[in-house]
Amino acid sequence: MKPKPFVVDADESNFEDSVVARSHQVPVLLDIGAEWCGPCRVLTPLLERLAQDYAGRFVLARVDADENMRIAGRHQAKGFPTVIGYSHGQLTDRFHGMQTESFLRRFLDQLLAHHAKSTQQENSQ
Repeated sequence: MKPKPFVVDADESNFEDSVVARSHQVPVLLDIGAEWCGPCRVLTPLLERLAQDYAGRFVLARVDADENMRIAGRHQAKGFPTVIGYSHGQLTDRFHGMQTESFLRRFLDQLLAHHAKSTQQENSQ
């Protein structure tokens, strides 16, 4: 299997570093799902492919909700998949359920634009 450098598995032990801290350098897309979730089994591979297509412009952090209930609870993940954008340590936007690739690209482009604007504002201060 080919390595996925823009995809990480996040859990309680590495969440702060792999999601919150990392989002100060590059936007992080948090994918909270479960193995038993049908839509998750379709969405996660699509998000992984987009992470490769975007070639490091964002990082995909996958979280197994069954093994990381505190992360799912903290993010109010009431349904799966729940996908949340992080930029500069802050939640920016979210969606639930399966989405089309065009929706995902729009969501990612908005996340990237938000991150760029926030970076610009930080640098001008």
